[in-house]
Amino acid sequence: MSKWKIYTPEGVQDILFDECFRKRNLEGKIRELFRTYGCLEVETPTMEFYDVFSAGTAPIPQEKMFKFFDQQGRILVLRPEMTVPIARVTATKYKDAEDPIKYFYICNAFKFNQLGGGKQKEFTEAGVEIVGAGGPEADAEVIAAAINAVKCTGLESFQIDIGQVEFFKGLMEETGLSEDEIEQVRILIDAKDYLGVEELVEAHEIRKDLKELILSIPKLFGSLDVIDRVEKLTFNKRSLKALENLRQVLELLDDYGLSRYVSVDLGTVQSLDYYTGVVFRGFTYDVGFPILSGGRYDRLVGGFGKECSATGFSLGINMIMTALERQGICAEKPQTDSLVCYERAGRKTAFSVCSQLREQGLNVEMDIAGGGLEAVKKYASRKGIGGILYIPDSDSIEVHNMQTGEVSSATIEQLAKGGW
Repeated sequence: MSKWKIYTPEGVQDILFDECFRKRNLEGKIRELFRTYGCLEVETPTMEFYDVFSAGTAPIPQEKMFKFFDQQGRILVLRPEMTVPIARVTATKYKDAEDPIKYFYICNAFKFNQLGGGKQKEFTEAGVEIVGAGGPEADAEVIAAAINAVKCTGLESFQIDIGQVEFFKGLMEETGLSEDEIEQVRILIDAKDYLGVEELVEAHEIRKDLKELILSIPKLFGSLDVIDRVEKLTFNKRSLKALENLRQVLELLDDYGLSRYVSVDLGTVQSLDYYTGVVFRGFTYDVGFPILSGGRYDRLVGGFGKECSATGFSLGINMIMTALERQGICAEKPQTDSLVCYERAGRKTAFSVCSQLREQGLNVEMDIAGGGLEAVKKYASRKGIGGILYIPDSDSIEVHNMQTGEVSSATIEQLAKGGW
């Protein structure tokens, strides 16, 4: 037998009983939350044409994607993320729909060296995309949805860092740096590499006050007063407009009552080609990667044939589960409420009892091993099942309390009413 037959490939994993239970519960809570925002769920194909992700405003490097061929020799990929497929859907299936369109999704994506999934190559993302709304209200709603999505998972100690890429772009326009050099500066600032930024900027002839402002960008984080302070340091119209936009978003979040989760970080400068305005990332303790990220991307949908504004975010379910575990936040476990066993004379009654209890929303397991009451008690004890319903005939029902050892009787009517 091949040794690979019993293993999973690197970067993917089996999600077993307890963890799968917790994961599905998290997804269910997030799904219900997104629906309360008026968002509607979509599911795009796991397979897409390579061209969907290889062109446009933010092509995904081909070495990060799982690629293969169809029967006609065309290159296909496993979707590496969900925002691009939703842009494609908007421009094709919903090109005549009334704006704004509010999407949400919960699905798996696949990417090599994917950090946001905890270095997993297959990971689950949950997200919201609002297409066709260009004002700060849409950005604030997306960030509010992101904050409340994290809260509904049970995490309370987290922070959303918000920046504005247009502020950075405005400053870079004044420097005269090439596109490659600007990208280098962006990467260094995003990584908070103070020395790297200083070394690169000092190597070019840049106005002194502008140079000092650029060198300070990695340190420009905190509350709303950061914006007040920076507005006095530049006359760049593009940058000032970006700061005013950021202020409006923050004021909206304050009205939402969510300011305590939010921090300004002008050093948050994600992909300059992809993002066109407000950007944000979420962090929590004991996890080395962002648990969520998002922002405004007004040019992406246009690459598929429909010009419109868009903003959104994606949350890493895997990262949330890691954070919950490391922070010691109690998680639910699958539990059976009752175990039903029977003798031949009580079989029909047992089946009816199971159906009635399940209709009440209880998790009821039927004994199918047929080992008798004592064997059932041992099984229930091992699995932590609190009670056994023993049905010897059509007229008798014994309730065995596994915690106290007490035995009582019940009628079908009592079971049907939940009074047992």
